Amino acid sequence: MNATINQTNEDQYPPGLPNTHQENRFEAEGILLGAVLKSPELIHEITLEPFHFSQKRNQLLLKAFRELQMENRPIDVILLTEKLAGTNDMVSVSYMMDITSRCPSPENYVHYQSIVLNQYKLRMFTTAAFRFLNEQTLEAADDFYSIYTEMQEVGKINGKSKRDILTDVYLEMIEDQGDISGVDTGFSLLNSMLNGFQKGDLIIIAARPSVGKTALSLNLASNCCKAGGVVDFFSLEMPAKHLIKRMLSDVSYVDGSKWKRPYLYFNVDDFDRAVHTLGTVDQWNFHIHDQPRQTITDIRAAIQKTKREQPNGNHLVVIDYLQLITQTKKFERQDLAVGHITRELKQIARQYEVPIVLLSQLSRGVEQRADKRPVMSDLRDSGSIEQDADVIMLLSREDIEPVRQDTTELINVNIAKHRNGPVGVIKLAFEKNYSRFRDYTI
Repeated sequence: MNATINQTNEDQYPPGLPNTHQENRFEAEGILLGAVLKSPELIHEITLEPFHFSQKRNQLLLKAFRELQMENRPIDVILLTEKLAGTNDMVSVSYMMDITSRCPSPENYVHYQSIVLNQYKLRMFTTAAFRFLNEQTLEAADDFYSIYTEMQEVGKINGKSKRDILTDVYLEMIEDQGDISGVDTGFSLLNSMLNGFQKGDLIIIAARPSVGKTALSLNLASNCCKAGGVVDFFSLEMPAKHLIKRMLSDVSYVDGSKWKRPYLYFNVDDFDRAVHTLGTVDQWNFHIHDQPRQTITDIRAAIQKTKREQPNGNHLVVIDYLQLITQTKKFERQDLAVGHITRELKQIARQYEVPIVLLSQLSRGVEQRADKRPVMSDLRDSGSIEQDADVIMLLSREDIEPVRQDTTELINVNIAKHRNGPVGVIKLAFEKNYSRFRDYTI
């Protein structure tokens, strides 16, 4: 069951479920269509589609309206009758005349449309709830939650007028907005290319294993917290304690291998720096979600909770990684499943106005080429990822072979896609034994 359902039944309530508002529902739909028949120019103002209507004849009538609109022909009973030929007289001339006469005033079409839209939302809720009560499965529960969150956005109009937006642009022209407009990445070259991570963006970081995807994502999370931001980190591969130790190694500058048995390996200086770092990280708004088999619904719920509790300030979401997100629906192919996930995550990023950093694997094909530098087509199930992402960063080693654990190596960060800015390659220095990336300076 998809979150958006284009139903075409005569009555879209599930069979056997009481429907005490049926007449009022049909009345509002008929009055709205009657308003268009009275004032045909209103068709350009109507934002509803046929599936928003519960009665089949009302769906057919709006569809005929749209066809005449696309053909730039007038909307009247004669032309509508021609369009509706072959529909088994479901929409009669007498019905069109009746709904026209029952419309009090076409000027109130906005209110009529709002009633129809609210009734559509209630039908969607009722259908999903009925399915859950009948099946009582986790998939049905996920569908209900997905529909609930999607319905919050249906019909929502941006509260800012054109003048409001122009005023915002003007204020950016005359006021210092700071060095960057987005969430601080902590890396000067990356900030200069992206202007920080922008709210509503889906950012893909992809690499082959052991190149530093998780380390870089933890550095980005730390840098956001250092700047006073809040981070939701979804770890689908590594338990929270391992992540925390890697983060502590970076911040305290204590060798990561020592954190395996700190009681034995720490010297006095290591201990003092580690204790100080424990207190620092404890004060950060850093939330790790490391439950196994996390779904899109789990991710959405956690982000919504954080936004509710801390609505202001910079909020960064990191997901490690795409291919481990649990699917609750069945798809014929893996690329379709991945496409569903990336579309959902992009919608979540926009809905909650938060940048989402999504880690992803690369296919093995990159290792079989003479040129080991990855390109976007190396993304596993790449089609949908390329389409939905606002930024794609591909990591690769400067040297073909990995260096020793205690040696700094250069990592190429290829910004292969940037929807709203420049693309290109920057270099970062990676100190693997500290899980630390830093700006590379010659």
